[in-house]
Amino acid sequence: MDLRPTLEQLSEVLWRERHLLELLLFKLEEEQLVLSSGRTRWLGHATREVEAVLDEIRTAELGRATEADAVARLLGLDPGAGLAELAAHAPSPWDDLLRTHRDAFASLTAEISALADGNRELLAVSHRAAQETLMSLHDTVQTYDGLGQRATVETPHARLVDRSI
Repeated sequence: MDLRPTLEQLSEVLWRERHLLELLLFKLEEEQLVLSSGRTRWLGHATREVEAVLDEIRTAELGRATEADAVARLLGLDPGAGLAELAAHAPSPWDDLLRTHRDAFASLTAEISALADGNRELLAVSHRAAQETLMSLHDTVQTYDGLGQRATVETPHARLVDRSI
């Protein structure tokens, strides 16, 4: 039983998935730079690019699952075995390579998670700031009256009246 071709196919899929995770990390950093700059003109583009990479990752995950199941069967393991289990049963040098992939996935996933959390926080802060700005504009809204003349609608403000005068 020659595992080599099947392990090579799995390794190719794992390299592709690692590349996509690194690309996702890059796209999230781009998104963060756009958010941090306060210039949200390109935010929609950045978000679409993140979503496109996520779609590619989902497709790659299906390929990985298929290849990993093929390796698991050849190693006498149940389908759905994780990389750690495959590495524990794979011959050398494949065992080290699979562990290296697993460690890289864990590291990239942690970085992606932290960056995504930071981006969500930046979005929340930006949203609150926009709401506060809109609320402050409500006090001096300029509109037009029935004759087409500019009319300023002002909210009455509290006034301090000195009655001793």
